[in-house]
Amino acid sequence: MHMSDKSTESVEKVVIIGSGPAGWTAAIYAARANLNPLVFPGRAVGKDLLPGGQLMLTTDVENFPGFPKGVMGPEMMQQFFDQALRFGTRIVTDKGIVDQEGISMGLYTPFQNATSVDLSKRPFTVKGDNGVKVKTESVIVATGAKANWLGLENEIRLAQSGGGVSACAVCDGALPMFRDQPLAVVGGGDSAVEEASYLTKFASKVYMIVRRDALRASKIMADRAKNNPKIELLWNTRVVDVHGEEKITGVKLEDTKTGKQRDLDLSGLFMAIGHTPITEFLDGQVDTDETGFITLADPGRSYTSVEGVFAAGDVADHVYKQAITAAGMGCKAAIDAERWLAEQGID
Repeated sequence: MHMSDKSTESVEKVVIIGSGPAGWTAAIYAARANLNPLVFPGRAVGKDLLPGGQLMLTTDVENFPGFPKGVMGPEMMQQFFDQALRFGTRIVTDKGIVDQEGISMGLYTPFQNATSVDLSKRPFTVKGDNGVKVKTESVIVATGAKANWLGLENEIRLAQSGGGVSACAVCDGALPMFRDQPLAVVGGGDSAVEEASYLTKFASKVYMIVRRDALRASKIMADRAKNNPKIELLWNTRVVDVHGEEKITGVKLEDTKTGKQRDLDLSGLFMAIGHTPITEFLDGQVDTDETGFITLADPGRSYTSVEGVFAAGDVADHVYKQAITAAGMGCKAAIDAERWLAEQGID
């Protein structure tokens, strides 16, 4: 058994890094198990990476059970946050470690980001970006995966405001605003074909905007796109601007070979150019796949390659990337951590 180092400083039972559905669900379960969890929610970076995760860039969430009339993404994450704090979860902020009594701004509190971890020995050490340093017996990594965007100003603004730009067709494609409307998917891989195919259930037409003259998708997926009468493939094409004030009205396209530009009327634009898992701070100490997603020692559990380190949510899920699956993984991680701690004689 790998015993903890003797130390006079206090040692946390579990530190949770991340604050999306996985992180807050893990915190709820860990708090109710009297593990007194401590959360590094992460700091807002730009306009497309916020505490609360990808749901902070989502307006109507209609596919999460328990919300029959739908719920705004930020509102849902605020409820997750409030529930975690209600049961005793503590948060690392710029003012130090606070509990429910010390939070005044909800998800818009200046939270600290976990910038590095030392997993070479227990207790582990987690450092924040504003001076906090904590030791912990276990860690749950729930930092999520950041959707890749084109980086256009109007693209991000309309994604944040619910103006018809999204990075998840399965999440948003069935919304009334997209029904019987022309939509577009940016990307040429398997996920782009999946998103475009899904959107054909609701849209009048779906354009696939592909930078090259061929799809990167597997042959079976490429054939699916080419044979779908509702999908039109726009080869050698990239988006250079997004039109619209309150809602997207179209995009400006550029031919990647000739440079010629044209406008295309649209009512929705979906990014399918991949996700980048947020794992840099781990510095290679936990096994990942070739794209950076954490690999689980047992696909049905949350154990990672490092004993005492667990992973939950999109950071370990390159397939589903849904709020409900992330929350379920957060539940598993907290239960796995609780049981593992008990096996170490820590309760």
